[in-house]
Amino acid sequence: MSTRKDLKISFVSLGCDKNLVDSEKMLNHLRRDGFVFTDDEYQADIIVVNTCCFIGDAKEESINTLISMGQMKQEGNCKILIAAGCLAQRYRKEIEELIPEVDGLIGTTSYDQISDLVMECLENLEKKESKPSQIFCPINRLPSHDTGRINTSGGYYAYLKIAEGCDKWCTYCIIPRVRGSYRSVPMEEILEEARALVDQGARELILVAQETTLYGTDLYKKKSLHLLLEKLCEIEDLKWIRILYCYPEEIYPELIETMRKEEKICHYLDIPIQHSSDQVLKAMGRRTNRRELLEKIANLREAIPDIAIRTTLITGFPGERPCDHEDVMDFIKQVRFDRLGVFTYSAEEDTKAYSMPNQIEEEVKENYRNELMELQQTIAFEHANDMVGKELEVMVEGKLTDEDVYVTRTYMDAPGVDGNLFLKTTYDLMSGDFVKVRVIASHEYDLIGELVED
Repeated sequence: MSTRKDLKISFVSLGCDKNLVDSEKMLNHLRRDGFVFTDDEYQADIIVVNTCCFIGDAKEESINTLISMGQMKQEGNCKILIAAGCLAQRYRKEIEELIPEVDGLIGTTSYDQISDLVMECLENLEKKESKPSQIFCPINRLPSHDTGRINTSGGYYAYLKIAEGCDKWCTYCIIPRVRGSYRSVPMEEILEEARALVDQGARELILVAQETTLYGTDLYKKKSLHLLLEKLCEIEDLKWIRILYCYPEEIYPELIETMRKEEKICHYLDIPIQHSSDQVLKAMGRRTNRRELLEKIANLREAIPDIAIRTTLITGFPGERPCDHEDVMDFIKQVRFDRLGVFTYSAEEDTKAYSMPNQIEEEVKENYRNELMELQQTIAFEHANDMVGKELEVMVEGKLTDEDVYVTRTYMDAPGVDGNLFLKTTYDLMSGDFVKVRVIASHEYDLIGELVED
């Protein structure tokens, strides 16, 4: 059998940033155990696909990727194909039956055992064993902590997962079934990992979980996100801390006050409200209502006037009426979110909403989504135009080829989902640098700036 150093592994990570963290930890486990990597799937001896199944489109992408990577057994060097993550957790039997190219499956709570699975698959290859190897630990297990990560984001920002699973059981969501109940990562382990990421060059840490605002309620019997944030702010070379996935009903006064007083915490909050109609929110199993949402957003803006609020909405939920859709339109006009994304409802097996009456036709869902996004586009363009003349600190992410233009981000922009500020200057800047700029123009969702010389 070939030695590990002779075998090249290619990794495909699909889905959310929480999944990306799992992928980066799997990469580190494999590197530590002597494997080497390639970005070229044609050259790879082993291909690992970390899958997603949150909504229908994600499920389809994961299945198509597995099938496509399976073709590398004929077209490339691939000897072993492994399915990891949510799709593998949820549909292990179906994958085994319908995608015979898959040689190994590993679940969402087992990623720290990826090297063991690869070795089992190699042994099966020698024995010509056709049945795929599988490692699936109990769904509520918290994988063993390892500060090691291969940061695939470029090194200047990194996602920091502070909890696993979810206890909310929203009627449309499969996450509790594939990720288990809510489990906070112990604070000392998070801080150790954060320091390691900063030592490797990360200047921004982005806190993620299925629900960040409940951090600590299981371990410390109280909401402790503000305490974690205070400890993270003590890391010397860390510049920005960004918080994603805060359920509105769980945002609490100590968290708001910590965001207000700690300079390293970006005045940016991702609050997935999903809808504004009380009737739809109740059917979704959400634990808030329209009035409470308005009050929470008003409280945040009063305490932190320059806060940028991002949200996500689901349109076309079973039983959603035209008046519910108009409710959301009115809510967006009233609140004027800084950032907003919209998903059409995806019916997922094993959720309560899957068997609800009055399912909405796809064409209606898409029309609703388009109307919401057109409205938000107008608001977003106006927000961008309002920034002209203001001075901001930005983080440099890269440079446009053959141009004296740098791609940067403001505190109002999370990577991958929000806009950019394009900075034209002849100064030599490095990715990860922080510089002060003046906004001189806006172009749709993006800003254009000039360097403020000090």
